[in-house]
Amino acid sequence: MTLLITPKNKKPKFFRMEKRKPNRLIKEKSPYLRQHAYNPVDWYPWSEEAFEKAKREDKPIFLSIGYSTCHWCHVMEKESFEDEEIAKILNEYYVPIKVDREERPDIDSIYMTVCQMMTGSGGWPLTIIMTPDKKPFFAGTYFPKESLYGRPGLKDILLRIAQLWKEDREKINQTAQSVLEALSQSESESYIGPELDSSVLHKGFAELYNTYDEIYGGFGNAPKFPIPHNLMFLMRYYKRTRNEKALEIVKHTLTKIRLGGIWDHVGFGFHRYSTDREWLLPHFEKMLYDNALLMFTYAEAYQLTKEELFAQVVEEIAEYLKRDMLSPEGAFYSAEDADSEGEEGKFYTWTLKELEETLTPDELEIALKVFGIEEEGNFLEEATRRKTGRNILHMKKELSEYAHQLGMETDILKQKLEEIRNKLFKKREERLRPLRDDKVLTDWNGLAIAGFAKAGLALGRRDFVETASRCADFILEKMLNEEGKLLHRYKDGEASITGFLEDYAYLVWGLTELYFATLESKYIAKAKELVDTALKHFWDEENLGFFQTPDFGEKVLVRKKEIYDGATPSGNSVMAYNLVRLARLLGDQNYERKSYQTLMAFSQVIQSFPSAHTFSLMALDLLVEGTFELIAVPGSQEEAKDNLTKLQRHFLPEGVFAVKEKALSELSEHIASLKPVENKTTYYLCRKFACESPTTDWKEIERRLIPEQESTPSESTAHGSH
Repeated sequence: MTLLITPKNKKPKFFRMEKRKPNRLIKEKSPYLRQHAYNPVDWYPWSEEAFEKAKREDKPIFLSIGYSTCHWCHVMEKESFEDEEIAKILNEYYVPIKVDREERPDIDSIYMTVCQMMTGSGGWPLTIIMTPDKKPFFAGTYFPKESLYGRPGLKDILLRIAQLWKEDREKINQTAQSVLEALSQSESESYIGPELDSSVLHKGFAELYNTYDEIYGGFGNAPKFPIPHNLMFLMRYYKRTRNEKALEIVKHTLTKIRLGGIWDHVGFGFHRYSTDREWLLPHFEKMLYDNALLMFTYAEAYQLTKEELFAQVVEEIAEYLKRDMLSPEGAFYSAEDADSEGEEGKFYTWTLKELEETLTPDELEIALKVFGIEEEGNFLEEATRRKTGRNILHMKKELSEYAHQLGMETDILKQKLEEIRNKLFKKREERLRPLRDDKVLTDWNGLAIAGFAKAGLALGRRDFVETASRCADFILEKMLNEEGKLLHRYKDGEASITGFLEDYAYLVWGLTELYFATLESKYIAKAKELVDTALKHFWDEENLGFFQTPDFGEKVLVRKKEIYDGATPSGNSVMAYNLVRLARLLGDQNYERKSYQTLMAFSQVIQSFPSAHTFSLMALDLLVEGTFELIAVPGSQEEAKDNLTKLQRHFLPEGVFAVKEKALSELSEHIASLKPVENKTTYYLCRKFACESPTTDWKEIERRLIPEQESTPSESTAHGSH
């Protein structure tokens, strides 16, 4: 989603008036809401208290939605919400409400749809004005305080709407009613269309190929998001079709984003997206979901290609997440800000003088050539495109090319760059760090569990699997209520907010990946429980698919259903993927049917634009192109688990894996019925609904599943085997 950008020439000075009496947001857990606790605006959190006040005093609601690491949210706060004049208008004529979109994605989703319907675009900060009964009649994103260059200012908007509210209420009510009717109609419509088949997969590939940037990688023009699930789909498409172009797109894109400024070359981890085509100038916030999904994608790319760079990136993302984003209890925090000391990117960028003071002359010479340093800086101010004197470290070529240019061996250059990086990292740690949003979200931690579990399998890193296990154990202990239903947010020892579809979908995905990595049946048992809860409380019996909110949740304007795979995949597409894999693993035909029905609920939109639904295509691939199921009935548990774990060093996304044990047999009659041959570890392999004869010969299983040119890696080849 494109952010609307202010054309201002200067960034405001950031300061906080701590002596000011705090408003009621000081009592909130959300770091984003607490950022606004000293605004002179009389903010309310989303609450019945706010809506009752609006009804009692006959005032419209001013709703502002953002998140803690959003740069333009900070700008609007400093320009308007810290401003006494704007605060006076808001407090006199409106009831102002602040919402953290990461805490309440249901509210954000509804009003973002409204904004897109009314204006044709969206983004954050999201600005909505609505009636006391939550019906919106005005929508936009960022507004400067004063009208500027034809762009209306917030002050003029607020005063004009306050006048209309007093003098022409009927017009406002008509607008609000028509918006509500359009919203309700869009959400109640059925999108069930023609049967989905493999032709949709081919069309999805063709669309991605047509928008692929052959020079810089990725898709389309600026701004550019990594969109990991596009690459995950392309790897699966390559595995099925052996279309070399699909693999080339993946390899080129993953290489280019690792070389670009979207990657933090000093402290590791990916920034959120690039404002330009070349991946040079990012928005500097770092999100847990991006890094978890990219960790998963690079791990799969390493499985498929065995390219060392991809394994290196997996290890570097893991180092960043464990160092900067891991809570003492073992769960992951949400995000790090783009801004520090009132400037976007200040923590991450360098002046030539700073580099000269930190590095030796020889090191500086290497850094200047490899990292594209310019005396006047390569970091352009976004609004004016003027050079700031600061540099974003980035690489335009692969390491071997720089080594050749500098007349040294690649390994020597790699070692020297690591010494340079360590010096810069140590120097950077002296700076004022950006804010870290330290709330724990169930859905994003589900992605982290999936990422670390996959990384552990791909690289033979048991410590990564242990990180995933510890995170999963925390979520399952702290984020389930007494009824076994998920909660969305954990902060300061308290779990709260009713779980959304993405909490169930992403956590089930993570638990399934963790089961394949550990073969501990408690994780697949919990995944099944959560899927059953989601089917009971989120399923749409009339038009199929899953609602974003449960039937026992807060009543909102509409219960939305989402299938579009944006920066993160939709809850419906991930749930369809979960269901087909659980169906094939446990032999549950109801799950199989529900998986297909989930995709059919949106088949019209998937058919019309498959490349916008690539996680759905991953589920469809398993449904129409088939899976294999490999179940070991152990003579020796250790032998069975070791063999299945080593096999998964290879890229086998169509496979599901299990080791029979008592707890798993209780979940599946099919698994319970399997017997060992001659009391030896016996392997049952089924492909596309047909089972092959069981065998005790592990080498035979390898021959059936692994292409001839590959061989099973030994433990000694595992990366940093722990």
